[in-house]
Amino acid sequence: MTEIPFWKRKTLHEMTSEEWESLCDGCGKCCLNKLEDWDTGEIYWTNIGCELLDCDTCRCKDYENRFEKVPDCIQLTPEKIETIRWLPPTCAYRLVKEGKDLFDWHPLVSGDPQSVHKAGISIQGRAVEDNGIKPEDYEDFLVDWPREIYCEKTSS
Repeated sequence: MTEIPFWKRKTLHEMTSEEWESLCDGCGKCCLNKLEDWDTGEIYWTNIGCELLDCDTCRCKDYENRFEKVPDCIQLTPEKIETIRWLPPTCAYRLVKEGKDLFDWHPLVSGDPQSVHKAGISIQGRAVEDNGIKPEDYEDFLVDWPREIYCEKTSS
């Protein structure tokens, strides 16, 4: 008998910290800078990574100290997942919260930590590092692709 994966049998609140961390597929989308229209509340994505985001690996350069180094970095918690409106539709935290299954390219499903990149889901090759880009120039970097659910898959 095959055991049901933890993300199908547990709520976000029930997960261990190891399970919680493993839900992150490593796409890097949540670490892209976003703009919010103060009048409408609409979120606009840029392809500019947070100052700590390595756009090649799609991982934080200093994960352990990110909150001290980037004051507006948001720690995802089950409570925050309920209210954050900008999580991409491919985000495992969002999918689990909505009662949906993970995509086949998710590393927990595929067994390959590179599958998110091979599937074209991550920011790899599509984002730029924040090398002093001024917030007033962010509008020059607006993109729609973080909102895409399916991206073209590449062969392994």
